Amino acid sequence: MIDLILHLDTHLLAMAHEYGYWVYGILFAIIFAETGLVVAPFLPGDSLLFVAGALCGLGALDMSWLMPVLMIAAFTGDNTNYWIGRFLGLHLFDLFIGKFIRHEHLDKTRAFYEEHGGKTIIFARFLPIVRTFAPFVAGLGLMRYPMFVMFSVLGSVAWISSLTLAGYFFGNIPLVKNNLTLIIVAIVLLSFMPAIREFIRHRRNRSS
Repeated sequence: MIDLILHLDTHLLAMAHEYGYWVYGILFAIIFAETGLVVAPFLPGDSLLFVAGALCGLGALDMSWLMPVLMIAAFTGDNTNYWIGRFLGLHLFDLFIGKFIRHEHLDKTRAFYEEHGGKTIIFARFLPIVRTFAPFVAGLGLMRYPMFVMFSVLGSVAWISSLTLAGYFFGNIPLVKNNLTLIIVAIVLLSFMPAIREFIRHRRNRSS
């Protein structure tokens, strides 16, 4: 998994050459799982979108296919997660998911909702782990479905378009292209900065 994340450009380019248009189905599945299944927060998200956009700049992928496919994947993943939370809720989490995923992630997502309200669905798109749990928590009863759909559409469009276009316009600049592994690491670290900051704050509060 670490090799996949650090060398996304190599792996994704190889898949594009080997599978042709089926690579969009593979990308759909990854984004859908990362947003729609609470057991898959470890899958690449932000870095995958950036690299995919960069490959569009190279001509290996087609942006007119990539963005709509991934927006649909993000939206349907969100909605799947919402209805899992609505119908199965904490009972499912306690019986199965809690064995693999720490309950703290769920608690932190609840706290995020209390602070930001419905906009959590949009903000969470840019926060690893939180974006996987946000629709699940919304489905537990924290948000009415029509409002959830509105925020989910806005969040999906904002997340997919911003990162793929960033990769498209900046991913093939020589400085970025020649140091893409470092850029991927930087994207991952920046994505986790809010969680790291919250962890440090929590540790300080416990020690004080």
